[in-house]
Amino acid sequence: MAGENRTALRISLVAIMTAIVAVFTIIIRIPSPIGGYISLCDAAVTFVAYAFGPFTGLIAGGLGAAFADLLGGFPQWALISFIVHGVEALLMGLVVRKDSSSMAMRIVAALIAVVIVSCGYLFLTTLFGLTVFTEALLEVPGNIIQSGVGAVIGLLLYSGVRKAYRKLDDLRW
Repeated sequence: MAGENRTALRISLVAIMTAIVAVFTIIIRIPSPIGGYISLCDAAVTFVAYAFGPFTGLIAGGLGAAFADLLGGFPQWALISFIVHGVEALLMGLVVRKDSSSMAMRIVAALIAVVIVSCGYLFLTTLFGLTVFTEALLEVPGNIIQSGVGAVIGLLLYSGVRKAYRKLDDLRW
């Protein structure tokens, strides 16, 4: 594919995946005690990182989660969501980049996502003064569940789409 067409495809793909992450984040929101919410964001972030690689994941995961916060009435969380979910997707995409067919590497990437989301929100919400450490600590179990369940859903979604569309790996970068 010519360089110009490849660039247009990547830009389009990032835009579409950003919208998908935002929609997955908004469609199911369960309020949490410290003012945030539990969502399917991690399912979309996992899918994007596995299917399209670390760079699409970084941009679409971060922007999609941040847009969902802005559109959903949680603007104070947008920067934190951008950082946490962008880094989550980047690291997951880098782990599976070399061997996208290895289930072991996908599981390692999912465990990394659980740690990034849980620790990231704990650290950043405290750092930015959105909550005190003890309240943020209470959110860790919910974040572990959200990111773990999301990683499983994202992995299943990726596996199904990849099985149906073998050329999916050609879109990774």
